[in-house]
Amino acid sequence: MASMANVLGLIFANMHEQTLPELTKSRAMASVPFGSKYRLVDFPLSSMVNSGITQVGIITKQNYYSLMNHLGMGSEWDLARKTGGLHILPPYGREGSGIYRGRLEALAGAYEFIDESAAEYIVMSDSNVIANMDLKPIVEFHEKSEADITCVYGRGVYPTERAMAQTVLCVDDNNVVYDVLARPAMSGEMNVALNVYVMKRQFLQDLIRESECRSLYSFETDILQHKLHDYKVLGYKYEKYYEIIDSMKTYYKATMDMMNRQICKEVFSLETPIYTKVRDVAPAKYGIDCDVKTSLIADGCIIEGTVENSVLFRGVKVGKGAVVKNSIVMQDAVIEEKSALINAITDKDVTISKNRTITGSPDFPVYISKGGVV
Repeated sequence: MASMANVLGLIFANMHEQTLPELTKSRAMASVPFGSKYRLVDFPLSSMVNSGITQVGIITKQNYYSLMNHLGMGSEWDLARKTGGLHILPPYGREGSGIYRGRLEALAGAYEFIDESAAEYIVMSDSNVIANMDLKPIVEFHEKSEADITCVYGRGVYPTERAMAQTVLCVDDNNVVYDVLARPAMSGEMNVALNVYVMKRQFLQDLIRESECRSLYSFETDILQHKLHDYKVLGYKYEKYYEIIDSMKTYYKATMDMMNRQICKEVFSLETPIYTKVRDVAPAKYGIDCDVKTSLIADGCIIEGTVENSVLFRGVKVGKGAVVKNSIVMQDAVIEEKSALINAITDKDVTISKNRTITGSPDFPVYISKGGVV
């Protein structure tokens, strides 16, 4: 069996940002905050580390300063190493490369990094899926089946509006992918790609070189669709909890899912933790008259009002008589006295002034941009 130390991880930091423009205007998709103190990149990166992968490249495109600040040298993920470790791969890293149009061009820009790796297998992942994924059985499945490409997918019921943002895989009883639909106008139960792919390094390098010669840039369209029957492409069904972040609605839903104790324990497992950047701040402070129920509260918060079914990031202040329900309140936001925030998402450094009420709905949560004052 392949050793996981012989696997290279690649994470795409900027894919699918068009589906979440509010939160990715000034940050990469990988940098989007989630779950009181995490970033979306923490999930695929922690999954790789917990699976035994010790060399990971983060392929960036734009707005990656906050991502670099978050990842640092990779110490929190035990990737500050002399051999292997964590590598940030910005655009223009190779002569002739630049801002990429798709996954194949992004890989071409990281070709030297891939080529210099001694890994036998490559695991590629995007940053838009909430899951705590064990990659070992997926790599073993790929090796045993002698597939050219293994696509990880989840099965679920999707309305048309969500299916039109997905890559849908048609998989037979032998796990063979026999058709690939990109952004189909359909609804119902379907196999949706989780944007996790396994290949041999040499096979991927051959794909990259051929794609450069033919000016191909989309992995999903130019490879999975147009050359599906030229290669052995298999599907691996992921059975545990996952949520694809493809809109503010699904970002809100995934966050609210963490209020479910069983789902929260599965995602934030003690056996396979989700690691993140550590900040040395004081514990949350709860006032005598505060009322907090079914919520995730980060360190550094000061709560004197009511918080219910909500997620509060580090440094949030909730004043006396203030009410926060079914909401996501990001870092250093201030909810002043006698104000109310219901079914809402606030970005960093937002202030809700005294006696103000902000109300949305679960299907259409109100969003307040970074630094906003209401």
